[in-house]
Amino acid sequence: MINVSKFTYEPGEHEAEKASNSYLMSLIALIVGLPLPIINLIATLIFYLGNRKGTYFVRWHCTQALLSQLSVLFINSYGFWWTVSIVFTSQTVTNNYIAYIITAIIFNLTEFIATIYTAIQTRKGIHVAWWFYGSLSNLICKS
Repeated sequence: MINVSKFTYEPGEHEAEKASNSYLMSLIALIVGLPLPIINLIATLIFYLGNRKGTYFVRWHCTQALLSQLSVLFINSYGFWWTVSIVFTSQTVTNNYIAYIITAIIFNLTEFIATIYTAIQTRKGIHVAWWFYGSLSNLICKS
C-alpha cells in the first residue's frame, strides 16, 4: 500500500517540514471537524493552494494528501448522510448500512495510520508514495 523511496534529490529541512505538515493538516482538520466530512478537504485544499508554487517535493506531498482527503470525503459523506436519513426519517438500520459503516471505519483507520506514518517519514525527508494516490500525484505534479 505504501512505497517508501528516496526522492530524486535530498529535500531541505524546510521542505520536509512543509511536506509533513500537509499530512498533519488533514489529521488536525479531522479531529476538529469530525462530524462534517468536508472540513478535512477544505483545510487540506487551503494548505495545497498555499504551497502549490513550492518545491516539487512539497507540491507532490500536498497533492497526495489532497487526493487522499478527496476519497475520504466521498466515503464519509455517504455514510454521514445515510446516518442522517436513518435518524430523521422512517428508514431502519439494515445489514447493508452496518457493512458500509464498518467498511468506512476500517478505511478511515487505515488512512489515519498511513497519514501519521507518512507525516513522520516525510518529515525525515523520505519520499512515501501511497498505492493509488502516489501514481495520481505523479501524473498531476510536474517537476
